[in-house]
Amino acid sequence: MTAIEVVDLVKNYGNIEALRGISFMVNKGEIFGLIGPNGAGKTTTLRIVATLLEITSGAVKVFETDVKKEPEQVREKISYLPEEAGAYKNLSGIEYLNFMAQFYADGRDIKEIVETGISISGLGERITDKVNTYSKGMTRKLLVARSLMMNPPLAILDEPTSGLDVINSQDVRNLIKEYARKGCTVLLSSHNMLEIEFLSNRVALIGEGRILDSGTPGELKSRYSAQNLEEVFLEAVSHE
Repeated sequence: MTAIEVVDLVKNYGNIEALRGISFMVNKGEIFGLIGPNGAGKTTTLRIVATLLEITSGAVKVFETDVKKEPEQVREKISYLPEEAGAYKNLSGIEYLNFMAQFYADGRDIKEIVETGISISGLGERITDKVNTYSKGMTRKLLVARSLMMNPPLAILDEPTSGLDVINSQDVRNLIKEYARKGCTVLLSSHNMLEIEFLSNRVALIGEGRILDSGTPGELKSRYSAQNLEEVFLEAVSHE
């Protein structure tokens, strides 16, 4: 089953062309990465799939539901983590998870959801401390837990390890991989191409609002005789 279908997607901000007719498809149960430099169109794409931005032209479907025509139905199937997301600093970690669970439980057991979030976060006893005492890495883990504890069919993650050190970055990547192993789908973006190579089943390279190429990391490295996806991207840009 197709989880995401993007066809000839265009997004303009006034005279600025952020997306210039991109198309790609994400299969159910895979981690699909969008890579490219800042300003390439990655975040715009994620926000459109998450129903937060209007489409200029083209079409986007999430589990066969049209993002433009039925945004409410799409929102029931997704979780979105922005790059600059924050948590309520005067709440403890567990209070924050409980607060967010009440919004999205939709009849499910809130206690069970929160316990899942606690487990995903890996914060241990610190889960009862206030968020304003957390490091950036701890806060990001809490936010990832909030995004995944509902077990959404599709998680949309924008720069999931932004600003984190090596240890915290690796922890967050492992959380994402564990979530995907349960059969759920992940769409993520990053300018860290080595991170995307580690996480993703398939990858699309974006530059100046266009898809430059796509495939598995192995296919792309073979196609461009490259050691890693950074080299792939540089080669793809040079061929434009």
